[in-house]
Amino acid sequence: MAASVLVLMGSDSDLGVMRGALEALGMLGVAWEAHVASAHRTPERVRELAATARQRGVGVVIAGAGGAAHLAGVVAAHTTLPVVAVPIAGGLGGLDALLAEVQMPRGVPVATVAVDGAFNAGLLAAEILAVADADLAARLDAYRARLADEVRAKDERLGAALAGEAAPA
Repeated sequence: MAASVLVLMGSDSDLGVMRGALEALGMLGVAWEAHVASAHRTPERVRELAATARQRGVGVVIAGAGGAAHLAGVVAAHTTLPVVAVPIAGGLGGLDALLAEVQMPRGVPVATVAVDGAFNAGLLAAEILAVADADLAARLDAYRARLADEVRAKDERLGAALAGEAAPA
């Protein structure tokens, strides 16, 4: 059985952002489970989900939270699975969450994507799993090839739109 991804969010209000991770995982055919669990309001639930994730077949955890944004760090304290943090924009535009997540102490690493960057968190989780899954690696390669094709098509449209215009000297 292929490994899955555990997606945690500190509040149901984070779902709007965290849907990006679910979208990326779904696009690549990666199984996932999602839960609301607060590092501060339900710390025992966070501990339980993190500590038992490997036994449930989870290979990577994505944790999204705003504000104090301790969720990813608390998860990382209870598992040696890779943890990817998604800082969620809040009162300070997500800078507070970003700083909370990238400044983990030595020995407890957490990978962090951009503020509200849940789609990339999903891609990163898939890339981690693809180290041991050749089929998933092939799907990621195909996705990247589609991105490149889209850029080439945009370049061709730009060239056609600018045809006949002289470049400044």
